[in-house]
Amino acid sequence: MELLTGILLGAIASYWGFSFFNRKKGVHQVEKQSVVLIEKIKSVCKLISVEGDFAEIYHFEDSKNRFLNLFTSRKKAVLLINAKAHIGFDLSQIKLDANNETKEIILTHFPEPKILSVETDVKYYDKRDGIFNKFEAADLTELQKEAKSFIVAKIPETGLLTSAKKEALDTILMIEKMLETSGWKLNYSQLVLPNGELKEIAK
Repeated sequence: MELLTGILLGAIASYWGFSFFNRKKGVHQVEKQSVVLIEKIKSVCKLISVEGDFAEIYHFEDSKNRFLNLFTSRKKAVLLINAKAHIGFDLSQIKLDANNETKEIILTHFPEPKILSVETDVKYYDKRDGIFNKFEAADLTELQKEAKSFIVAKIPETGLLTSAKKEALDTILMIEKMLETSGWKLNYSQLVLPNGELKEIAK
């Protein structure tokens, strides 16, 4: 009788231990999956949503005085700048938390759109050296930088950043679909979009 009781108690203890281990293992797997999903979203990193093309003319002129300011030597150039600007979101800046019990990824912060890159192609027209003031290699390098800065300063006037803000909803929906394929849900009930308004995503 004691042997039978011992076997029965041992079986119950083994079942309890096995069930507890499986529950722990399951929770650990879910937690691990949530971490992997969050890192996967952030690894997309810079997501381009809007692209803009520019064709601008930039005038450069530099004067130097010589011989007790009696002579002025002027160098000048006209630059034609063709540029392509990429506007989008740095997804490494989003804030995500996981609810492992409900298998939800909670999105609480979405970044402002920003200029991700500006590619420029500069052509020089009417480039003239002064007698005592000539273009050096360093001058041309600096002009390239100025041309890029000139385009960057123009971007806010174009509405590209505003257009990118409108693409934020599409980006969030993309993240939502990606999570659904893994059996998770995206919870954005606490989200405030870059325009300062609460999200409104049509289902």
